Amino acid sequence: IFISHINIKIFFYKFVILCKYIIHNNKILAMHDERSPYYYLPGGRVQINETAEDAMIREIREELEIDINIIRPLWFNQGFFCEDVSNENYHEICIYFLIDYSNTNLLSSGNQFTLIENKHKHVYEWLEFGRLEKEYFYPIFLKEAIFNLPEYMQIISNYD
Repeated sequence: IFISHINIKIFFYKFVILCKYIIHNNKILAMHDERSPYYYLPGGRVQINETAEDAMIREIREELEIDINIIRPLWFNQGFFCEDVSNENYHEICIYFLIDYSNTNLLSSGNQFTLIENKHKHVYEWLEFGRLEKEYFYPIFLKEAIFNLPEYMQIISNYD
């Protein structure tokens, strides 16, 4: 038995995307904005010298204006896709976290709410798990994976 690693040389400064996995009563918090006709999970990018966990806490504070606790990572996802709006090809690395927001006022915002971040209007909505199959929603693998949250982080690669 041995331990090994891969080193990814990146030619641009941001590549790891963090996605918040916020659920309540078999619903997931999804969002869309004026640039995206599809639903996606709130998230953001890790800054240089920032841990994934610290970035997750910062991104949630910036986007949802709440402070949370991370329960655990769920998935390390390597996604290959062509973005529908820009028509650009992506190789995206994401870490999906399950978070605890119980000490916040997030649920008092209602089933759908709007927040502004850096002049961009974000519309958030609690989507029922069963509704995801019919929705224009990314990443596609979550439409099924949402029903069985892993105890330990899983590595997933998908080609959408």
